[in-house]
Amino acid sequence: MSRISNEKGFTLIEVMVVLVIISMLLLVFIPNLAKNQSVAGEKSCEAVLELTESQVLAYYSDNGDYPASIEELETEGYVDRTECPDGSGIVISGLDVSVDAP
Repeated sequence: MSRISNEKGFTLIEVMVVLVIISMLLLVFIPNLAKNQSVAGEKSCEAVLELTESQVLAYYSDNGDYPASIEELETEGYVDRTECPDGSGIVISGLDVSVDAP
């Protein structure tokens, strides 16, 4: 009796070709993803600074004076954070809102 194999499946060569293609795609996309994350971090910090500026104006509108510090804005409930998402602190000087220089 002869055995006729009718099994379906992938050969070793086919699997290796798929793995090579996947690894090449990862080599192309991972550096771009890392670059885009840093850009997104910068943009999120800019958005927090703009929001803080608007809250400084709201504080001025309510109290007639600018807040002395970001902590005062947080204590009064105008903002819920005193730093950017990247960990850098926010500094308020009158109407000027900036990131704390390291």
